[in-house]
Amino acid sequence: MAVEWNAHRFSGGALALSAANTVVMRLDPGKMFDRFDDAGELPRFAAAATVHCAAEFDGATIAVADPAHDKATVIAVREAVDRLFRHQARDGVHAAAALADLLAIGATALAGIDADLPVVWTESGNGPRDLPLSAAMTLSALSLLRREMAGRIKICPNCAWLFVDKSRNAARLWCDMAVCGNRAKAKRHYRRRKTEVRQGSD
Repeated sequence: MAVEWNAHRFSGGALALSAANTVVMRLDPGKMFDRFDDAGELPRFAAAATVHCAAEFDGATIAVADPAHDKATVIAVREAVDRLFRHQARDGVHAAAALADLLAIGATALAGIDADLPVVWTESGNGPRDLPLSAAMTLSALSLLRREMAGRIKICPNCAWLFVDKSRNAARLWCDMAVCGNRAKAKRHYRRRKTEVRQGSD
């Protein structure tokens, strides 16, 4: 069944993190599944990323030319991203080995771009108009290494997705308040009502 690549699935706030979140229930081996198991989802994800990550890449088109061929590189970049930034979100530091992995596979992903890359995408207007998905993911990940990102990459306590906290005081808890935030509130309400009912019957 085809995935609906809607705005919620890009609530990571950066393409690299939203791609990492395509492994659902990552921390629960019994329930975990990969939305990229079907290589046909790669171009669909890339097309959605072109829309939902337009500001990140100044409107460039993100694409997958050959899903079967490109799948291994996309997944390798994705897993390197998850290892690096999950460690950062949890421990506040970069694991050297994870950074080395990202740089190594990222170099392969970027090697196919035959164009200069702007220093700041959203202000240049002169970046490449077409980007392979693996290259776009790598560029997104590299942008998250900036000093000002420290303390802003977090793990959602409800679904374990990675996300960038763009709030003014870096106090955001959920990847998506409309989804995970509301689910957490509903769980709290249920537990509170259950406790009240139990106490009332004593």
